[in-house]
Amino acid sequence: MSTDMHNSAHGTGNSPVHKDVSFEPRDLNPGIIIRYLVYLAIVTGISLLICLYVYRFTTNLAIEQERQTSPVRRSVRAIYPPEPRLQGVPGHTTDPQQDLRNKMKADAEANEQLQWIDQKNGIAQIPVEDAMKIIAEKGLPVVPTPPAEKQK
Repeated sequence: MSTDMHNSAHGTGNSPVHKDVSFEPRDLNPGIIIRYLVYLAIVTGISLLICLYVYRFTTNLAIEQERQTSPVRRSVRAIYPPEPRLQGVPGHTTDPQQDLRNKMKADAEANEQLQWIDQKNGIAQIPVEDAMKIIAEKGLPVVPTPPAEKQK
């Protein structure tokens, strides 16, 4: 809107109703505003109908996919988490702490065994402490380093 004085006659005489603001009747067209609000309401209604259609379509699709699974599978899926099941969750029958203790015990026993791995080639398994003593007495075997390849 303009604050300039116009040559239109409204209010008393040639002066505007408000001393800082004046306007022409053509500055405000209520028909345009009403048409805009009607168009906005129509577009909003159409958008709502599209959203409802998409919502119902996806809901029906999910229901159809749920129906395709067998009743046994649905009951198992409701109770247990999906595969692979980790230790300590419903559906896993053993205690994870006991499993860890059993594993550590088996590893310790395997480290203390004395047996032949390949008797022909002279490869044997000895306890770790004995192997550490042998290496401390004799040292590690010296392996020659291969010559460096020449780059072209």
